Amino acid sequence: MLIEIKVPGLAESVPDATLLTWYKQVGERVERGENLIDLETDKVTLEVAAPEGGVLKEIRRQTGEVVLADDILAVIDTEGVAAVIAAAPTVGVAVSASAGPGPAARKMAAEQGVDPAGIAGSGKGGRVTKGDILTAAARDSAAAVAPPAARPTVQQRVVADPGVRLEERVAMTRLRKRTAERLLAAQRDNALLTTFNEVNMQPVMDLRTRFKSDFEDRYGVRLGFMSFFVKAAVEALKKFPIVNAAVDGDDVIYHGFFDIGVAVGSERGLVVPILRDVERMNFAEVERRIRDFGERARTGKLTIDELTGGTFTISNGGVYGSLVSTPIVNPPQSAIMGMHKIQERPVAENGQVVIRPMMYLAVSYDHRIIDGREAVQFLDSVRRMLEDPARMLFEI
Repeated sequence: MLIEIKVPGLAESVPDATLLTWYKQVGERVERGENLIDLETDKVTLEVAAPEGGVLKEIRRQTGEVVLADDILAVIDTEGVAAVIAAAPTVGVAVSASAGPGPAARKMAAEQGVDPAGIAGSGKGGRVTKGDILTAAARDSAAAVAPPAARPTVQQRVVADPGVRLEERVAMTRLRKRTAERLLAAQRDNALLTTFNEVNMQPVMDLRTRFKSDFEDRYGVRLGFMSFFVKAAVEALKKFPIVNAAVDGDDVIYHGFFDIGVAVGSERGLVVPILRDVERMNFAEVERRIRDFGERARTGKLTIDELTGGTFTISNGGVYGSLVSTPIVNPPQSAIMGMHKIQERPVAENGQVVIRPMMYLAVSYDHRIIDGREAVQFLDSVRRMLEDPARMLFEI
């Protein structure tokens, strides 16, 4: 039976995808659930797996092509027989046609991690023998000991030789291009303004120190700072719902839920997975989700749905050492809060100068619907809850 492999359904905000790498060739055997190709979208990299086992009969779209949802990528023949794909001859070794391995040789190939399709058989009629499998496994092991050196980057070469003047042109990834487009659009289409405040982090730090061991023993996750900021932001958004709203033409959409985007940096660029219905989560659930998002952002395993939507965003430039910044709103949201580095500074308390761990907070907002008074009061509400965390417990 012939089965068509199609581009999976994409989110409404993701119009197309680019084919990155085919992991199989025409004529090769594929197993059910085995990854055939990676697709890069504006948000994530998707794996397209084989729905059934069989032989890859046809590849219809090539690496680098742009595809749409439901486009046919390839065809699998579930009743087909894998073809022999000959390997390039090695110096001093004659390569002959292979009749394929027998059952014992196939078992040994699986154990040794060797692909018998590329082995020239020495048995009767060119059949691949167990000896051929062992020879190929030994050759692969020897090659793995001394892999070819990767081409050094411009940065590595400049460090090695500071006197050189080098340039290197590298195409932007789809994620980077889309990020650039959205940032430019946000500045062009929104009346952006930023307000600042600062918060004394000592109460939160004392609370973490007091309960972090019990918290981790109970919930199996570390108690970080982000959960405090997420919960404080939600309580402040309840008081100032316009900060959680969005502009749609001449209308303002007020959200009766709190889906908080948490900006996460990865090697591919910045992504913003969404914590949905945060008002229903406790601190442990927030910490678990954030940790999971961070791990999967690094491996490119976040889904499109997890990166779509959101009513408000929190960005933590402090993890990179930023002391203060003006974050850019992530449309169609109308506001974003920026956390920064905690730094000990002298502050006045009750007429005395004391040293406290202080953090600057920033809120950038769309002035078309959010007035300065609301933005300032929102941020001050976040500050008051962090400086007196009991307010989050009583929602005051």
